[in-house]
Amino acid sequence: MWCWGAGTDGQLALANPQDQHLPQPLPSLPPISQLACGGAHVIALTKPPNKPPQILTWGRGATGQLGHAHLLNSPSPTPLPLHSSAITISRVAAGWNHSAFLSHSGAVFTCGDGSFGQLGHGDFQSHSRPLQISSFGDKFAAHIACGMRHSLVLFRGGMRNSALACFSLSELGCCSVYGFGSGKRGQLGVSKDKVRGLFNVPQLTLGLDGLDATAVFANGDHSAVLTVDGHLYTWGRGFNGASDANLPRLLPSRLKFTQVALGWNHALLLTDEGEVYMLGGDRHGMLTDPQKPTLEQSSSIQSSPCQASSSNASESELERVPGLIGRKVVNIAAGAEHSALVTENGEVMTWGWGEHGQLGLGNTEDQRNPQVVEFGNKVDKYHNHYRVFCGSGFTFAVK
Repeated sequence: MWCWGAGTDGQLALANPQDQHLPQPLPSLPPISQLACGGAHVIALTKPPNKPPQILTWGRGATGQLGHAHLLNSPSPTPLPLHSSAITISRVAAGWNHSAFLSHSGAVFTCGDGSFGQLGHGDFQSHSRPLQISSFGDKFAAHIACGMRHSLVLFRGGMRNSALACFSLSELGCCSVYGFGSGKRGQLGVSKDKVRGLFNVPQLTLGLDGLDATAVFANGDHSAVLTVDGHLYTWGRGFNGASDANLPRLLPSRLKFTQVALGWNHALLLTDEGEVYMLGGDRHGMLTDPQKPTLEQSSSIQSSPCQASSSNASESELERVPGLIGRKVVNIAAGAEHSALVTENGEVMTWGWGEHGQLGLGNTEDQRNPQVVEFGNKVDKYHNHYRVFCGSGFTFAVK
């Protein structure tokens, strides 16, 4: 496990809380199944051999986002006692200053900053311990995501019980998405007369009836959902200066997407062919050469329930990331204004905003095109596949 970038709040889990411009190896941790990076805090879900899963949190804790019943920073990964004989956490998510946890049985817990209603507990208070969102009742949540000041929960039908918890996502039927927190840029997907509001209880995102979705995504003021057949719907803040979308709209493309990563001003999309495309990105050189022509997009996508929200292909400006010819990409991640990917050969590549060293290239310069990150052992780099995770100004690479 390696880390680099902004570290002054302890988010790199290093003994020296400073920015790091080159990858730094972390002390030994249990095998990590998931990592979620927020504004300046990190949540890890571990899978120790022959032991129950464990949650570790570290970094900035000023609003209770670490879940340890205090408002202090933690420079070291610290176990979070959310697991019990009745609760097993299966997914974690991190926003700017808040956190969310999804249990194997489909219950959702949140903690941290609640001043915009992003915790979903019916108040605007911050909570320093994870609390279950009671308004969902027995509905089975399948996926969660946290943006800067909002949260999303994906449901795929059914109610919570021990039998349902063992079902695959494909068996749970069509989806519904609920959002809470700030909706000022349309990121909650509610009706136009409510779009400027703050919601401290979950609101149904409109226009997704009949959609078969597999995951939700959030960052900044953006929201997105990926369907089982590889289509992407977005709502919230517009990309490349396009108008905000109050309701989900389909991205017109013949491509089939398998992974999505959202930043503050851009989105990365990975196709089933291992190619990376992007939306937005007009600051800090975080994406492509501005002279590169935009990808010709198709409007031949078959009709779907969400197309009534009126997507405009010319607003999307979907582009292919340059400099990757001959490289098949297997993993992507997006920070606030930087990006990272992993190729099938095990190369980690970064580009975008570099002020805190979050590109891992030994400097603080911005990079317009992907650059290879050099680790301490160059041989090891090509024989192990990493997964990458980005916070607002820091990056992790995990084997």
